Amino acid sequence: MTRIIDGKAVAEEVAATVKHETAALAMRNDIAPGLAVILVGEDPASQVYVASKSRKAKECGFHSAQHTLPADTSQADLVALVESLNADPAIHGILVQLPLPGHIDELAVIETISPDKDVDGLTYVNVGRLGAGAPQKAFVPCTPAGSMLLIERVHGRDLSGLNAVVVGRSNLVGKPVAQLLLAANATVTIAHSRTRDLAALCRTADILVVAVGRPEMVRGDWVKEGATVIDVGINRIPAPEKGEGKTRLIGDVAFAEASPRAGAITPVPGGVGPMTIAMLMANTLVSACRAAGVAPPEF
Repeated sequence: MTRIIDGKAVAEEVAATVKHETAALAMRNDIAPGLAVILVGEDPASQVYVASKSRKAKECGFHSAQHTLPADTSQADLVALVESLNADPAIHGILVQLPLPGHIDELAVIETISPDKDVDGLTYVNVGRLGAGAPQKAFVPCTPAGSMLLIERVHGRDLSGLNAVVVGRSNLVGKPVAQLLLAANATVTIAHSRTRDLAALCRTADILVVAVGRPEMVRGDWVKEGATVIDVGINRIPAPEKGEGKTRLIGDVAFAEASPRAGAITPVPGGVGPMTIAMLMANTLVSACRAAGVAPPEF
């Protein structure tokens, strides 16, 4: 029987640990983890993401600070806000919601964030720590961290002897996932749009991670019998069967075809998605623990 990996349940376990450790940190050290989320403009999807992150932070017992700026905010003003949050001892995590308006240099803004408060794991310092094989010293981007936790629930932390294929080479997901898999002793191949005979390569994977943003690109016969499949894609497509103008979410993997072949697979929705916010909370707690000189919990 194929195991459907319940990301929502694992995310709730992570959140429960965060809540418990946050209460303990407040009792021992009189510190509440502080998360600042910055939204520039009125992108509807970004507004939903920011609201859910701020809500979860409050549920975990954090000090939550949301900064909503108009779309015409200058880069200098945005950088000044980030720098003020860098200097604020009550803030342990800073997240700038992407994408930013076109007149702002996203990389320049991200690089303004203190690496010690970069709970999204996007600064060069944290990317470098992860790439150097020291994920325990880095803030790992939340979606890759959550994906890896789901893989560990199936295979444990040591992936020696397993072949992993990551389809997608983005800085946000593909590359960090590959680094995490390498750190866990898997043999890793990164595939992308220029890869020759992608289907054949995917069939070699004991662990297949797909993050390309193309609905159901990976077909069932691309999946090795018994493989673990982590579908990071979230694609909204028309769903006329639900009514005019209705939509539904699907992944980058053709779930109905792949699930009978896979040993374990994440659904969309309900797989990797819930893990992203959970790991953001975990990273913020870790930052607060480090600031307090307290050993952070393991997730």
